[in-house]
Amino acid sequence: MNGRRLVSLLPWAWLGLFFLVPFLIVLKISLADADLGVPPYTALFEVIDDTVLRIRLNWANFQYVLTEELYAAAFLQSLKLASMATLACLLLGYPMAYAIARSSAAARGPLLMLIILPFWTSFLIRVYAWMAILKSEGPINHLLLALGLVDEPLPLLHSEFAVLIGLVYSYLPFMVLPLYATLEKMDLSLLEAAADLGCRPFRAFWAITVPQSWPGVVAGSMLVFIPAVGEFVIPDLLGGPETLMIGRRLWDDFFMGRDWPLAAAVAVTLLVLLVLPMALLQHTRAGAER
Repeated sequence: MNGRRLVSLLPWAWLGLFFLVPFLIVLKISLADADLGVPPYTALFEVIDDTVLRIRLNWANFQYVLTEELYAAAFLQSLKLASMATLACLLLGYPMAYAIARSSAAARGPLLMLIILPFWTSFLIRVYAWMAILKSEGPINHLLLALGLVDEPLPLLHSEFAVLIGLVYSYLPFMVLPLYATLEKMDLSLLEAAADLGCRPFRAFWAITVPQSWPGVVAGSMLVFIPAVGEFVIPDLLGGPETLMIGRRLWDDFFMGRDWPLAAAVAVTLLVLLVLPMALLQHTRAGAER
């Protein structure tokens, strides 16, 4: 029994050390006031005359984040692009994962290697490569001009389309791998039984394969959606001035404006908006399974 408790204690200790403690630090900064000193925020706790402890909590940062139209627009655009990228990754990743799971044992290793291979290159270099591909003098516009499909180069770079392409390309492996892990363990005898009972392959796919792969769909969608919402590098390099995602807004507040409390309030608000719905979803799923 002690060994089981120790095994379960290690993940909780890891979460407490690398998630809860940093979150509490960010939350403390978000409730402070901006200051010109080092660090650039005031202390929450102040001792007066060595006897009185005064606590100063500033909720104005959260009020500003929740009422300012700029942050509302950034949150909505982040959610929109992250949702579109998650859906696109699902539509592209599901057939890829299904094909790998149904391929021969000898072919699965090389196919999975092709999925993981982009991780061997720096993330920043891969985003810069897309800048070269999508620019006006890039290969896509050269091909379209050579084929006579357009009369002038298309403004592909610095647009929402470019950001969406970058998000899908960067996070597609995070969708494929959980789906493959789920599909590879599926009991194929169920499909054989359905075929023996006269069920068509397409109907058997929707009635048997899709429900059994649902845990992989949920896991892959979360692995794509969560980092895509707070993405900074891709919208900063591929997006235009109108592509204002919350990651860029947080960067500007933290480094350009040096308003650490406001940036921390943005980070805490984003975390709450993401964690609470997912916690409710997990709680609902757990109740339904009981």
